[in-house]
Amino acid sequence: MKDLTGKLTQIESVMDLDALRAQVAELEEQASSPNLWDDPEAAQKVTSQLSHRQSELRRISELRQRLDDLGVLYELAEAEGDSASVAESESELTALTKDIDGLEVRTLLSGEYDPRNAVVTIRSEAGGVDAADWAEMLLRMYLRWAERHNYPTDVYDISYAEEAGIKSATFKVTAPYVYGTLSVEQGTHRLVRISPFDNQSRRQTSFAHVEVMPEVEEVDHVDIPEKDIRVDVYRSSGPGGQSVNTTDSAVRITHIPTGVVVSCQNEKSQLQNKAAAMKVLQARLLLRKKEEERAEMDALKDGGSSWGNQMRSYVLHPYQMVKDLRTEFEVGNPSSVLDGEIDGFLEAGIRWRKQSGAA
Repeated sequence: MKDLTGKLTQIESVMDLDALRAQVAELEEQASSPNLWDDPEAAQKVTSQLSHRQSELRRISELRQRLDDLGVLYELAEAEGDSASVAESESELTALTKDIDGLEVRTLLSGEYDPRNAVVTIRSEAGGVDAADWAEMLLRMYLRWAERHNYPTDVYDISYAEEAGIKSATFKVTAPYVYGTLSVEQGTHRLVRISPFDNQSRRQTSFAHVEVMPEVEEVDHVDIPEKDIRVDVYRSSGPGGQSVNTTDSAVRITHIPTGVVVSCQNEKSQLQNKAAAMKVLQARLLLRKKEEERAEMDALKDGGSSWGNQMRSYVLHPYQMVKDLRTEFEVGNPSSVLDGEIDGFLEAGIRWRKQSGAA
């Protein structure tokens, strides 16, 4: 109890509750303006920020209240010698410890782009049809994780493979600090299993790459001259080449200087798809710029931490294990992980990154 109280007090100090309350008050004032919805885009931003700030403030307040209530519950249980109340107190202590540790991880997200929404791209790599199937499994894992947390998602584009699975997919997750949270997922994910596509039931190793980018905002100034891009339009399609609509509304944009290609087909309008694809292109070029700057900094060091290619292994055969190769965090239940229960990996990754940076 003493350790938890100290930890929560430190979290409250780092998150600066007075400043957070001031932000909520200011946003509430903006939200109450009768002219708010004259600019729908700005209004949406204000109401979204207000909801997020109120949620953060409520989360901290509820944890403090639960901690205070737990102290009273312990005292009553000990005074009355009530074993059932003691067991209830122990159960709440375990749950409260987990929730406070989760909030502590949030305070470790102090990067420039950490507070932003995330744009995630998954690509199948070595492993043929198994790799395409594996990429689709990862897509489901992240969408299920977002669903568990009630984070809205928007799938921009899916390129289906010929036999099964997907070649690639790009989607956005909208939530405060979700880029900082998911950025530790970047890298190559390896799957080992008995292939469902092998008639001899042999074990197959397949790979998929996850790329996580911050959503671009107006302040980023990612300038893309029109002469530097080529825009191609095509008809949206789904699995097996089934026609989704009858117009050439899907858009593919190629950034000529870098060769970066992005596409979007989830909107009915070609203009909307182009706007969404441009956002993804800007995000990718912004991330590329940051990676180049980081590479230059790493070149000046004697070593420096490297994310490397392979960051996590998912083994379904001959044993059951998911293990992060950077943090050593592991889970013996791959089914739960693939169903979106990845918070343990995310928290371990964030702590590992913070420690590596401090080192």
